[in-house]
Amino acid sequence: MPPPPPAGAATILPYSKDDKAGKKHRAFAPPAPPRRVSLALAFSALCFLVGVAGLGFAAYALLRPPRLVPVFRCGRAEDTLRTFRSKYLVGGGEAAAGLVAPRPKLLGLVGVQTGFASAGRRAALRSTWFPSDPGALQSLEQATGLAFRFVIGRTKDARKMAELHREEEKYHDFLRIDIEEEYLKLPYKTLAFFKAAYDLFEAEFYVKADDDIYLRPDRLATLLAKERSYPSTYIGCMKKGPVVTDPKMKWYESSSHLIGNEYFLHAYGPIYALSAEVVAALSTVRNDSVRMFSNEDVTVGSWMLAMNVNHEDNRAICDPRCTPTSIAVWDIPRCSGLCNPVERLKELHKMEMCSKSPTLPPEDRR
Repeated sequence: MPPPPPAGAATILPYSKDDKAGKKHRAFAPPAPPRRVSLALAFSALCFLVGVAGLGFAAYALLRPPRLVPVFRCGRAEDTLRTFRSKYLVGGGEAAAGLVAPRPKLLGLVGVQTGFASAGRRAALRSTWFPSDPGALQSLEQATGLAFRFVIGRTKDARKMAELHREEEKYHDFLRIDIEEEYLKLPYKTLAFFKAAYDLFEAEFYVKADDDIYLRPDRLATLLAKERSYPSTYIGCMKKGPVVTDPKMKWYESSSHLIGNEYFLHAYGPIYALSAEVVAALSTVRNDSVRMFSNEDVTVGSWMLAMNVNHEDNRAICDPRCTPTSIAVWDIPRCSGLCNPVERLKELHKMEMCSKSPTLPPEDRR
């Protein structure tokens, strides 16, 4: 017989062969991984899936043909009307861009200079001679060969910029240029306008006008269409006069010592026109390479002297009253433009002589 097990063996053996109630050996199982390791694995898998999706989207974007979003812009200058038309013609895209000329040919581009404080003037103009919707602007352009835009720069005032954006979205009649709006910088704004206008429009004439005059577009078109012997032409209501040397006066000229006692011949500022040859030359000028006087009209007049252009004096564009031949009406010499323009624009438009009198042919003009 085998010797009896040593004392205490029953407490050591896992089970007794003869004990049917004894427990069998359990299969080996590795310990469960810590929770932190599980989370790390799940996060890695998620990152992998995101990366694969990103690569797939990038490949799709590169292989997909680009969709043209047409914006009629040169640098930071933009013609908002053509941008609007291209956006809504044939659903936008390349088809629409093909229907809107990148640099349309015109008899003239009329840039109505305006500012952030002149919303009332713009509203008055849109209720009188300046068309108030894109379709009417387009119709006027087809009838006269003239395109009209409000010309405005920028400001650091976010509220004013937001208000301008809302107005643009409603009317789409602005030519935005890249310059800070400031009264003392009007000569710089005028040069920026001519540069942007030349780049965005192919016109025979480029007209600078203020937002406080009453204009007859049909008669302006007749004037610009007249045959001329000089390709370089400066059309305006010409003037001379004493140089203002008193700093307290509105038209003070800080560079009067360069001019003398009397101004040279130049056009009044509310409206004048430059031929394409003149504006083409101005479009290449650097701001720091030309003289900038305090007054915008004097500044442009000095450039015209340097460029040897033909000065064409026309009193019909500075008429103080509506006549059968008046092209632009404003309160000369009392105001540089109309005095109280918002009210006066509406008053003049109600007069048949201003708004409805027939346009005389060129040979009948005085």
